[in-house]
Amino acid sequence: MSLGKVYLVGAGVGDAKYLTQRGRQVLAQAEVLIYDALADHRLLELVPADCLCLDMGKRGGQPSPPQGEIDRLLVAYCGQGRRVVRLKAGDPFIFGRSASELRALRGANCPVEVVPGISSALAAPLLAGIPLTDHQLSPGFAVFTGHDLAALDWLALARLPTLVFLMAGRNLGAICQKLIDHGKLPNTPVAMIRACGRPEQRVWTGTLETIDRQTRGEKRSPTVIVIGEVVSLRNVFGETAMVASEMGLQGKTILVTRSTGQSSDFCDRLQNHGAIPLSTPALEIVPPSSWQPLDGAIAQLDQVDWLILTSSNGVEFFLDRLLTLGQDLRSLAHLKIAVVGKKTARVLKERGLTADFIPPNFVADSLVERFPESVGGQTILFPRVETGGREVLVRQFREAGAKVLEAPAYESRCPEQLDPQALAALRQGTVDVVTFASSKTVRNFARLIETAGDISLEGVAIASIGPQTSQSCEQAWGRCDIEAEEFTIEGLERAILDWAIAFHP
Repeated sequence: MSLGKVYLVGAGVGDAKYLTQRGRQVLAQAEVLIYDALADHRLLELVPADCLCLDMGKRGGQPSPPQGEIDRLLVAYCGQGRRVVRLKAGDPFIFGRSASELRALRGANCPVEVVPGISSALAAPLLAGIPLTDHQLSPGFAVFTGHDLAALDWLALARLPTLVFLMAGRNLGAICQKLIDHGKLPNTPVAMIRACGRPEQRVWTGTLETIDRQTRGEKRSPTVIVIGEVVSLRNVFGETAMVASEMGLQGKTILVTRSTGQSSDFCDRLQNHGAIPLSTPALEIVPPSSWQPLDGAIAQLDQVDWLILTSSNGVEFFLDRLLTLGQDLRSLAHLKIAVVGKKTARVLKERGLTADFIPPNFVADSLVERFPESVGGQTILFPRVETGGREVLVRQFREAGAKVLEAPAYESRCPEQLDPQALAALRQGTVDVVTFASSKTVRNFARLIETAGDISLEGVAIASIGPQTSQSCEQAWGRCDIEAEEFTIEGLERAILDWAIAFHP
């Protein structure tokens, strides 16, 4: 067996949008992903569905895997001939412990590629409006970790014009005092930047003498600390990142329960309004238990008049299976296609086909009522979810005189557990809104929080994409606080914005 290859990839700062293009390419081909705790969880949606994902992050104050175990796993999976991605916050070579991993891989003759990432040491000051160099104030800067203060030459540090400290929140007061004791002026400007690049980014400014007192009681992790006269330029340049307080959702934490691979676009939309989206899939999309029914239906395509597709999953799985069986889009040239929803139509178009009919209100139950022609005597192929689909749609078409060939094209099932980050937010009471785009996500989410225990949605707004999903919310929790007028993700986005403006100005 030939060796695989290991990629040490820098995830960049705070948000997935700062990942490099090469980083995206590598993640898209990953067979094994070993990732840090600080990586944006939406990065996990960039890997293939069958990629093995291992959380090996080091979280302050909590048990974490020893570095030697991570080194061993990288070598072992590479030895199996697999493409392994080691995803690290920031840049792999800046306080990333990559040296240990690289030595282990080189020692085992494993092929390695290192993909740079944007370090928070550079990005945090930039996004806070603080240039690290200035032709008048600072010809250079130095970056340090704030863990081991005894290892630093404080006299030398006090002479430098600009200092950047990472992982230094706990020792902020001691750092400031040591610099003052070694000759730095007490009124030297200081900035503490938390959650850089995220909607919840926050910046405090003060001096060596005041910053510890100003930020006492605040969460100081993850933070970047900048010390030097360049901090005063923030008053000139202002914030250079999007500021949540200037946007409609004002840093609200919103749970997105769509399946992995489908939540990213919605999360991006919410974040553009200042929200803090947490993806916690309440659906897993997988192949059906057997391809035989769909294969049999595809074999009868020459007899089909209409193809009905009610979801983007149906589009993807049906067309993928068509190609797997050695056919192509020409096999569909004679028939017409009806779809439900803008996204379904968009995905269909991306695959090279245009829908002949889309019901105007995007609801599957109105498909038969609004159908553009009589279906009496016609044959309809309906590739659908294996369980929990809309039986009423099939019944209505048959009652209208159509012959319906229904075949499972995919299955949707309940995940084993909620995303740990989302679960922690629910337990801490920091979630503002939970969103649902289908009745099945409602039922699955209700089951998952019941299994988790000690979870309450009191004080959490429940948002639904449409009437049927709202009804499921009311059955589960006795209420639905937000409902989209247009039954699309865009409509749900607008409904949440309207709610935030009306009730949380």
